Amino acid sequence: MSGIFSGLSKLGLYGIEGVEIFEKDEKNDFLEENARREQKKADKKKVVIDEMDTIYDKTYICPVCDIEFKSKTVMTGKAKLVSIDTDLRPRYQEVDCIKYDCVTCDNCGYSVLTRYFGSLSSSQIKSIKDNICDNFQGVEFGKNIYSYDDAITRYQLALANSIVKHAKNSERAYACLKLAWLYRGKAEHLDETEIDYDAWLEECKSEEKKYLANAYEGFKNAMQNEYFPICGMDEPTLIYLIADLARRNKDYETSAKLISQLIISKNTPTKVKERARDLKEIIRQEVKEGKSME
Repeated sequence: MSGIFSGLSKLGLYGIEGVEIFEKDEKNDFLEENARREQKKADKKKVVIDEMDTIYDKTYICPVCDIEFKSKTVMTGKAKLVSIDTDLRPRYQEVDCIKYDCVTCDNCGYSVLTRYFGSLSSSQIKSIKDNICDNFQGVEFGKNIYSYDDAITRYQLALANSIVKHAKNSERAYACLKLAWLYRGKAEHLDETEIDYDAWLEECKSEEKKYLANAYEGFKNAMQNEYFPICGMDEPTLIYLIADLARRNKDYETSAKLISQLIISKNTPTKVKERARDLKEIIRQEVKEGKSME
């Protein structure tokens, strides 16, 4: 509305130039803000209810302590996939399934990604008992759903277990990747009205970056030393993932080489090629923006 009264300056009415035509209705502003807050509370409550409807307690027998325990998992067919991030993080409408893809024995501290739950060698069991179980003091998780902090703790336990049992680099890298996804999800669900929002957001971004760097190194090693499939991925899919992890770690040269490899290869599935082309454009734009800031 600036300048709407500029013509009155010739009449000597300079002070009226910045005046609004209509008075601000502070009462309505308060009501609208209050309504937004109430809607936000209602939306949060709805998310919790929906998430509870998609999960159940699954029973396991711990291969380390032989005690029966329960771990929450998502019911088959209950979560609707809505999109996939460039690093293959799936996004679901009702629930973040990543929070529930880790099995943790709350008795002894044995924790593992669901994909790797199963038998352990006697030496692995001994190592887990000596390094995890003997020092484990117990932990309580959400009774109805797992919060992001609950899930992060469980995955960190899984990563620690994978290290002491000398798991393959791919298993460790996969845990790091999913921890990065969890911190990304946590950042997306932070309450912007909280006083410490900016600090929490920065912490989430920092932690995500740290785990993405470790995932990048782990998958590169696995690519060179392990047989496919790796973490359920075929070779083109893993190459694509490493290319995006390289991009996220600002290793644009490696990322570009891997993308070109995928695009020209006859063995690359159509969907992976499409993702690779999209990623190539993202890199081009990021490099361009980076140079313009120098």
